[in-house]
Amino acid sequence: MEIYRAVVARVEPLTATMVRVVLTGGDLSKFASTGVGDEYVRLFFPHGPDRHDLSLPVATETSWETPEGSPTAPMRTYTIRAVRPEVNEIDIDFVLHDHGVAATWAAGTRPGDPLGFNSPTGLYDPPEDVTRQILVADQTGLPAVARLLENTPDHITTRVIVEVPDQASVQPLPAHPRAKVTWAYGGNGHGPSRLADLVTAALPEDSDLTGTYVWTAGETTALRTVRKHFRKTLSLPSSRFKVVGYWSPNADSWTERWEALPADVKAELEALWEDPKDDLEDVTIAYEDRLSGLGL
Repeated sequence: MEIYRAVVARVEPLTATMVRVVLTGGDLSKFASTGVGDEYVRLFFPHGPDRHDLSLPVATETSWETPEGSPTAPMRTYTIRAVRPEVNEIDIDFVLHDHGVAATWAAGTRPGDPLGFNSPTGLYDPPEDVTRQILVADQTGLPAVARLLENTPDHITTRVIVEVPDQASVQPLPAHPRAKVTWAYGGNGHGPSRLADLVTAALPEDSDLTGTYVWTAGETTALRTVRKHFRKTLSLPSSRFKVVGYWSPNADSWTERWEALPADVKAELEALWEDPKDDLEDVTIAYEDRLSGLGL
């Protein structure tokens, strides 16, 4: 694990609801990208009103820790849209809204503002025999969808479905000779997520999924239904799909409700992950079903 420091080079508006922050300098010359299209990092933000007052954690072998006596930097997870080592730049796209540490920072950031982040991790991992992929995401998944399209070989047929708040949030995606893109409107915190319906419409129960890989990202709670559809309805092996929860509605209250759970309930949930005998996707479904039953 490494912790990097960079500064904002410029800010580029993308749509009415997204902005691109281009990072440069600092430790970027040492940054090692995985090259995977949906690679993500933990961003460390200034901890107070001074935008230059950034207290970075110290890297450990597999994680990080805040030095004793230092303030804890607020942290959020974001996908890297692009890496340009030849000019020492990284692009990170932010969804703009009226609350939250990251969105507030992105809305007001200026060139020269510092930002920290850790080593990247990629999740997209199609089998070698893939001939078709289906990418479904809400607005938070747009940066990954765009980069995945850029990295997709020309012979792979690609179906892209993206849910954005409205037409003003649509943005150009990289061209691909065998890609079809559909935009849907709704969700994204402005109404109920349509991700589950979009997935089941694109992949009904009788779908022929030979050679297919499915990647889905967006609102975490909505994706619980998506995961069950892949495993229980379509009987997809875990190597044929990836479900990535990017955000949760009312995340702060969710954390408070989790912390309020009785100790024995927390222990029961955590025990599901200890030496699991089932496929990890099936364990995840059992875990998420239990969360849903608890109102989480």
